[in-house]
Amino acid sequence: MSTATGTWARAALLGALLVAGVVVALAVDLPSVSTVRAWLDGAGGGAWVALTLGVALVLLVPVPRTAVSVLVGVVAGFGAGVVVSLVGGLVAGLVAFGLARALGRDAMTRLAGPRLDAVDGLMGDRGFWAVLAGRLLPVVPFVLLSYGAGLTAVRLGPYALATAIGLVPGTVVQVGIGASAASFDGTAATAVPVLGAVLGLVVLGLLVRRRTPA
Repeated sequence: MSTATGTWARAALLGALLVAGVVVALAVDLPSVSTVRAWLDGAGGGAWVALTLGVALVLLVPVPRTAVSVLVGVVAGFGAGVVVSLVGGLVAGLVAFGLARALGRDAMTRLAGPRLDAVDGLMGDRGFWAVLAGRLLPVVPFVLLSYGAGLTAVRLGPYALATAIGLVPGTVVQVGIGASAASFDGTAATAVPVLGAVLGLVVLGLLVRRRTPA
């Protein structure tokens, strides 16, 4: 297999993995909150590891991390929910970065050519701050930044550190919202559209404030 063929084959594999993840995410029915709570109470430490890995797997596809963190707060409570969400998010961010770097970086270099040099220069010199800003700003999708960073020249160490730090503030708030919803007893999927509406209003308010003259 030639170098060019291998490059595009790896890129195609990355695309296929993303599509397969989206299909699975759409096809799987989420259990009710009470079912997950009972499972966590009766299964011991292994259940928490499984929940953390499940969060990581979900965050490898285009699912809002905010919604996932809120739902983890609903089923796991505040303290445990923060740990599960943070560790799951970090694992997902590292896996997505690794997949993009291993399977898509060469293809991106061939497609973008010299146009990628400016991005690589920025990410190589200021990668930590660029990733940290992206993690802190709620308008940057988690999965987009995770895979996108892997396509650039940002180093793994700064990327991982910025991700770990940048996830903390939002995760604490999001899990806290979920943990405070003690009366919530619907299916996990029910919270997603409600949360989406709230986020939409927040974003709209920020845009209006930005456009309003001082």
